[in-house]
Amino acid sequence: MTVVVSRSEHDLLGDRDVPVDAYWGIHTLRATENFPITGTTISAYPHLIDALAAVKEAAALANEELGLLAPEKAAAIVAACREIRAGELHDQFVVDVVQGGAGTSTNMNANEVVANRALELLGHAKGEYRYLHPNEDVNLGQSTNDVYPTAVKVATVFAVHGLLKAMAVLQDAFARKAVEFRDVLKMGRTQLQDAVPMTLGQEFSTFAVMLDEDRSRLAEAAELIHEINLGATAIGTGLNAPVGYAESARRHLAEITGLPLVTAVNLVEATQDCGAFVQMSGVLKRIAVKLSKSCNDLRLLSSGPRAGLGEINLPPVQAGSSIMPGKVNPVIPEVVNQVAFEVIGNDVTITMAAEAGQLQLNAFEPIILHSLSESITHLRAACLTLAERCVTGITANTEVLRASVENSIGLVTALNPYIGYTAATDIAKEALVTGRGVAELVLEKGLLPAERLAALLRPEVVAGNGSPLA
Repeated sequence: MTVVVSRSEHDLLGDRDVPVDAYWGIHTLRATENFPITGTTISAYPHLIDALAAVKEAAALANEELGLLAPEKAAAIVAACREIRAGELHDQFVVDVVQGGAGTSTNMNANEVVANRALELLGHAKGEYRYLHPNEDVNLGQSTNDVYPTAVKVATVFAVHGLLKAMAVLQDAFARKAVEFRDVLKMGRTQLQDAVPMTLGQEFSTFAVMLDEDRSRLAEAAELIHEINLGATAIGTGLNAPVGYAESARRHLAEITGLPLVTAVNLVEATQDCGAFVQMSGVLKRIAVKLSKSCNDLRLLSSGPRAGLGEINLPPVQAGSSIMPGKVNPVIPEVVNQVAFEVIGNDVTITMAAEAGQLQLNAFEPIILHSLSESITHLRAACLTLAERCVTGITANTEVLRASVENSIGLVTALNPYIGYTAATDIAKEALVTGRGVAELVLEKGLLPAERLAALLRPEVVAGNGSPLA
């Protein structure tokens, strides 16, 4: 008995054998051979696969609506696309995410997988394209140049939704710590030097506020991604797409995805412009920079435990050294720092790719997709990891913090309005020379009674959140 292990398919360059069970075809085969670049296939980005299937489904519905695609073919294509959006056949999307051809290999991969599954649903074998063709039917009225960027935008919007939720989780974690530490007094620092007193709650509230601001900026950037060029075909003129196709396809895609998608006013401009991706990447970089700064602060505040600041304790999650017993490192903030570095580098890549577009098409959207997806996916994971494995378990070394306030020369700034600038200066100089505390010297010199000094040093007063007692 002969076991059939392959089927023969034909393209512009000739004939090739394709594994008989593969849903992809000859175009995908050549792409896997041509682009052994990252080892990461497009199936690693499920949002992209879902978006591609949504675009193909919308196109089939539009083509049926306009009388261009037979109902039975449209139904099979739609059914195949819905299976893919339900998580089926993702392993058949095998082309490398970084590829030449402006995403053509990705579009061909999608066309072939949808076509071959649709053929099965119609009762035919894979590869029997005379009954339903990847290009003539699945890709009807389309071009890679409108399918690919539209799918990338839809995928990006959904990925951003996940990042926004993760940022909210981290924001809430910081906000809860801000409440927990609202009465914990400490010294604020500028340029790593003692400045004026504040509360640890105020310090943690800034981390929460920064995340809240960036969530707003990210949501704004996502709005630009809702503009699509589906119906533009090759360069934006709509060649081979009938009148009414762009609006019909947009409407169906909006219904499928639940997104308020709009068709670009000028499809020629939209087909060549990557400005929305640059904007999105810039916001991601902003998030990364500020998140990294927050992690720098956490590492510095927890430094020690004996020879550093030692103001807070990060939860120990693993042994820190193969040679130094008992050492615990701030590994969670460190990994978030590294994600931030990656996002900043990805922003450079996206900037260069957008700039390198020529005339009516940007050929470098695959690397934009790859970089954006990595940035969004890794930032999401970083936010959740930081919240769950670090921030929620942070504790304060209250005695260390209180002692730093009492012993700091900076405390005299808070007392300046009550003892006068000259006396405050003298106290500061003596404290610096003798190593004695400011409060101790103020009491010794009789500049303030003990009860008055205690009232002035209450956290809500010193930190600027309340009024001193009369």
